[in-house]
Amino acid sequence: MTSKSRLIYRIEGIVQGVGFRPFVYTLASRYALSGFVLNNSLGVVIEIEGFEESLEAFEQALFKELPLLARIDVWTKEILTCKDDTTFEIHHSDEASTKSSLVLPDMSICEECLKELHDPTNRRYHYFFTNCTNCGPRYSIIKTVPYDRPYTSMEPFAMCDACNEEYTNPLNRRYHAQPISCPKCGPTLSLRSIQGELLGVNEEAIQKLAELINTGHIVAMKGMGGFHLMCDATNDTVIERLRERKHRPSKPFAVMFRNLDAIKEVCTLSPQEEEGIGSLLRPIVLVKHQPTTSKISPRIAPRIDRLGVFLPYTPLHVILFEYLKNPIVATSANRSGEPIISDASLLVEKLSDVVEYYLDYNREIVNSSDDSVLQYLGDQTLIMRVSRGMAPQSFRVNSKDERKILAVGAHQKNAIAIYHHHQIIISPYIGDLDNIASIELFETMIENFARFYDFTPDLIVGDLHPNYASTQWAKKQKIPFVQVQHHYAHILSTMFEHHLSEPVLGIAWDGTGYGDDGTIWGGEFLVCDQKNYERVVSFEPFLLLGGDASIKEIRRILASLLWDVLGDDADVHLLDYFDEKSLKRLKQVYTKKINAPRCSSVGRLFDAVAVLCGMEGNVSYDGESGLLLEALYDPLITEFYEVEIDAKIVHYKPMFAQMLRDREPRLIASKFLNTLVNILCEVHSRYPYPVVLGGGVFQNRTLMEQILQNVTQNLYFPLQLAINDGGICVGQLSKSLLK
Repeated sequence: MTSKSRLIYRIEGIVQGVGFRPFVYTLASRYALSGFVLNNSLGVVIEIEGFEESLEAFEQALFKELPLLARIDVWTKEILTCKDDTTFEIHHSDEASTKSSLVLPDMSICEECLKELHDPTNRRYHYFFTNCTNCGPRYSIIKTVPYDRPYTSMEPFAMCDACNEEYTNPLNRRYHAQPISCPKCGPTLSLRSIQGELLGVNEEAIQKLAELINTGHIVAMKGMGGFHLMCDATNDTVIERLRERKHRPSKPFAVMFRNLDAIKEVCTLSPQEEEGIGSLLRPIVLVKHQPTTSKISPRIAPRIDRLGVFLPYTPLHVILFEYLKNPIVATSANRSGEPIISDASLLVEKLSDVVEYYLDYNREIVNSSDDSVLQYLGDQTLIMRVSRGMAPQSFRVNSKDERKILAVGAHQKNAIAIYHHHQIIISPYIGDLDNIASIELFETMIENFARFYDFTPDLIVGDLHPNYASTQWAKKQKIPFVQVQHHYAHILSTMFEHHLSEPVLGIAWDGTGYGDDGTIWGGEFLVCDQKNYERVVSFEPFLLLGGDASIKEIRRILASLLWDVLGDDADVHLLDYFDEKSLKRLKQVYTKKINAPRCSSVGRLFDAVAVLCGMEGNVSYDGESGLLLEALYDPLITEFYEVEIDAKIVHYKPMFAQMLRDREPRLIASKFLNTLVNILCEVHSRYPYPVVLGGGVFQNRTLMEQILQNVTQNLYFPLQLAINDGGICVGQLSKSLLK
């Protein structure tokens, strides 16, 4: 018989709150091994003793049979002196001085919990907070690591005997599931009118909430990461009322459906979209809507052919749908542009003119988060918002850099990231830093990461723009601060995700970014590596008349471009969009170049084309122009506009004169998108490096599909990070790390 040995494993990664310790306990029992396993602030420590054949089998199974949500990033193994213990135990967490164990995202209800929820013989039948180690809240309830119940908002709820027995049994799937509870010992629900009148508790509250939705009321319900505003998605009148109250004239609402079959009744889904919608992440997925056969109100997503759909992801949502007649609007409860509201008192204070009733529960949401949003390009993801179910995200980094670094991101679609103990950890989506509430959330997120990881940065990195709220905050911190150009950071984030170190052709197209020359960039071709970049080609700049006013009143962009091309002859065309007085006043701004910064943004070109294609009034949300052009695109139209590309500049402006002649919106939109693909391919032919994409323009699914058809090799774009400004923080960190 072979001799005994004792080993110690130190494991880092996603190994807390995912059933890792009971998994190790089960393996140790299977192979008759002794020792212990415990959580510490780095991850998990295993000391294990037994015969060598058994230890080898244990190690193989440890890596092959990981729990569903677990991920091992790095591990070490050492030989110890045998202790001759006779049992294998799970020890209490060891509180070490260094906190780097990863905080996990919230997860949707798993299949086993769903079965129990529908089983009348189970003690958790219709229990709206059922969960286990494979599902349920994590990020939303945690105060600090390690992830143990005393450090969560479940701490006030003492477990009953039955829950405690499950919680302490290593062979039970609820072993150390920190939010464990049941109807006897868990949080409670309450339904109130916005005036505060109590209308029901627990299941009765859910039933009454459903009745209110069914009869045309606007309600709020506290979900995993905050309150949702809800109403019947088939009721034109109530949706119009919600738009008026929210001052949200046309931005699409996400729609929650009972199940996948209900989505398929009104949308066309690919196999990948079906899989993504039904995954444990439960994101909002943008899919093709079929309005001719749909009972969904056309007021949900005016003028576009996409619908943001998702499925119930908490037991509370699942039970609610048992009493609902139709799919529902489920959109973040907030004032326009502000973060999602997670506290009932703030809901009443800010949205009493929107909401009529609200369902609350008495467990605190410590960390709020929105729903994640993505779409599919074949089997590849195109991510717009990384939040609930996906964030905090983490990436192990092969770097010897021992500094603690904070990246504060950009201004729009802000997210922050830290580099700590060889991990990059990215926050959930924060939003546009245009108001006090969003800036407060930005600061709170930094404080949260400081608390989770005892993190005080040695270095801060941010954007080049001097007026970004994130930049201004960083400059006040009395910590070394490095600024990274916006579009270079876009490319670096994609390079980081795909482990690219060789020179690339970085193509960064977006709405705005501060250039090295002090102008607004956004149509950039950069030859770059991880150290430097060169702006080799860019779109010819135009004047952004009135500065930021042009971003909302997009007909100003069209005026600027037509005056550049046609001079005074443009006036006769522009009188279709302006009265004489307004046009004369705007022309003075153009002529005198007063408050008219130079801009090379491709995102703004979409706006100008959208005006020619019939978009009236102001843009009411980011990306509205692109969605309109997507809806108009005809794949049978293969024509494009002729543009000239000299050594450094894309001379595209004459195509706007050609658009005036084309007149027909479908033709204009199709030729414009085809032209952008041609421009990209022409520049790529001059710089035959791997192509790396970044920037919000590439959220346009139709554009991306055409690019993928034309650039079939060495094309990279973010698959795990947001392709818009939400991913910039990773590029900022990547630039700062010592290689």
